Amino acid sequence: MTLTIRTARAEDAAAAGPICEAAFRTIAGRHAFPPDFPSAEVATGLVAALIARDDVHAVVAEIDGRVVGSNFLWEGSSIAGVGPITVDPQVQDAGIGRRLMRAVLERAEARGAAGVRLLQAGYHMRSMSLYAKLGFDVREPLLTLQGPALNLEVPGRHVRPASERDLAACERLHVEVHGFERSAELRAAIRGETALVVEQVGEITGYATQLGFFGHALGRGNDDLKALIGAAPGFAGPGFMLPARNAELMRWCLAHGLRAVQPMTLMSRGLYQAPAGATLPSILF
Repeated sequence: MTLTIRTARAEDAAAAGPICEAAFRTIAGRHAFPPDFPSAEVATGLVAALIARDDVHAVVAEIDGRVVGSNFLWEGSSIAGVGPITVDPQVQDAGIGRRLMRAVLERAEARGAAGVRLLQAGYHMRSMSLYAKLGFDVREPLLTLQGPALNLEVPGRHVRPASERDLAACERLHVEVHGFERSAELRAAIRGETALVVEQVGEITGYATQLGFFGHALGRGNDDLKALIGAAPGFAGPGFMLPARNAELMRWCLAHGLRAVQPMTLMSRGLYQAPAGATLPSILF
């Protein structure tokens, strides 16, 4: 068996996509949790889109020329994000996941990333152990929340679609809360018409790229996040991630009919600053 890690090409999505769906479905099923992807077609579409992005470095693992796994490094800011990483269930436990992780970590180091972050399925102890061995620290326990759109307003907060003119204010807010910029994802969300901003007396106090698995949100306080969650037309994918230690916001979400569907863990390697505000991480960080 000859294992090779290489940069992904567009044609790799046809093999890597079904593997991505099968890997998540298999692991979730073993622990009686719902799968992350509803079908192989959805996973393949995501993998194809990630391979095509200029701000994502994609790698695949091959055994004797056959694709058996993939991983992705998001390079849109000084902090890099990892995922999704998946390995064909038929060849798991052979060190392929470790090799895929080392490939993107070496890439991040070569590019001078200040830190690398990822979200890990809280029920999957083997991935937790792997990431810890690779130098990642546990930073935050999270819950994925899902449910019907709330269609509610928070007094004193106004939510509207984000536009290009909001970029500078949102960038300043992200630096204020997290200590670094994250503009590439916000620009893409504005172009995709999923981004929202929340204002208090005409000042932007929070924003969301999307309320869902691949979206992140932040605000100066919980009322900003409540307004964004309340105004969201729905919660994309499996749902959005809520820091479980934010007990006040968690109780508010549960009281309004949202439900916790799975645990997640935010992990980091390198630079990390505890948020100076209220946050909802994406599946990356």
